[in-house]
Amino acid sequence: MSDPSPAAQERTLLWLLAAVQFTHVVDFMMLMPLGPLLMQRLGLSATRFGALVSAYTLASAAMGVLGVFWLDRLERKRTLLMLYAGFITATLLCGTATGATALLIARTVAGACAGLMGAVVIAIVSDRVPAERRGQAIGTVMTAYALSAVAGVPLGLGLANLGGWRSPFIVLAGLAGGVWLLLLRFLPRVDGHLSQTAGATPTAGFTPRLALGWGLTFTVVFASFLLIPYLGAFMVGNVGLTLTDLPWVYLVGGAATFVSSHWIGRLADRLGPARALALLLVATMVPHLIFTHLPPSPLPMVTLVFVLFMTLTSGRAIPTMALVASQVPPSLRGRYLAVNMAASDGASGLAAWMGGLLLTTAPDGSLIGFAQLGWLAVGVSALALGMLWTFAGRAVRLDATPAP
Repeated sequence: MSDPSPAAQERTLLWLLAAVQFTHVVDFMMLMPLGPLLMQRLGLSATRFGALVSAYTLASAAMGVLGVFWLDRLERKRTLLMLYAGFITATLLCGTATGATALLIARTVAGACAGLMGAVVIAIVSDRVPAERRGQAIGTVMTAYALSAVAGVPLGLGLANLGGWRSPFIVLAGLAGGVWLLLLRFLPRVDGHLSQTAGATPTAGFTPRLALGWGLTFTVVFASFLLIPYLGAFMVGNVGLTLTDLPWVYLVGGAATFVSSHWIGRLADRLGPARALALLLVATMVPHLIFTHLPPSPLPMVTLVFVLFMTLTSGRAIPTMALVASQVPPSLRGRYLAVNMAASDGASGLAAWMGGLLLTTAPDGSLIGFAQLGWLAVGVSALALGMLWTFAGRAVRLDATPAP
């Protein structure tokens, strides 16, 4: 039997990495809709449940910063397998936790591993895929985010309804274990960066210009997460949908995002990631304002606006990652992207917290101040445009030659 073609090997690589992202995104997202069940079974207050949610993101951000000191000193396949094994173990421990404290510790470990996993995944894509196809490749890997909304989270909730809150974590750990074995078998060694890393100090090569990439990522994510955590509450409290309508809205939005991720990846390759990101930053201002000012409306209209919002907003991550990954040499890429993931996690947590401070819940359940929050998101997107111009215009492009 002949060896697979390079194109087939690349497709296999991308879908395996997408599977890694899928499992950790489902693990992160699944906890939030399980909130009422966990609060009832474990006797958690809203504050303690909030700590469970934030522990994942904060641990991911902290480990991203610590990754500067070692992430590029190891072969990338070995690094990914090690981190993924830690993530699988922590997810399994979530399913066997006997109390809130054990669950909090397991969530913290899972988040610490997941943040660095994301950086290693993007570093592998950037090392193995040529720059002219990198946007589409990152788009393929990031379909995991849409697929988790379409299939992962609903299936997790179904398992919880059938077998209790522990069953989704146990099943997810089993699924991730199968992906780990496939990675062990099919993922090639990725070690071209090691020859450039030897003898370098952990922060060697970092410059203020490269730090602009972290600022760009932070502002792009911050603008999105000012609104995203509160979309469901706004649709029910202000727009007139019912709780039973929400799964269908998110299902359609996730399916549309799954399809659009490929198209946006190709757009980034054709126009260049900087131009594609600029186009998306401007384009998202329209649905941000339309959605946050939406009056009570029928379900089809709300779904249409939601699809436009989610496809454009989530699509901004693809050219952002392609751009920042292409501006650093392979010897710095893992460490740089680890801190970049930390910037993303920090932005999402800070934006969600700030959004909550600026909103007020009326007695009837409607959100007061969501329209003003939409204008703030547009303003932050405009700031991101300025940072994009500075970063793309002044940083030195250092594309990697893919390993054979």
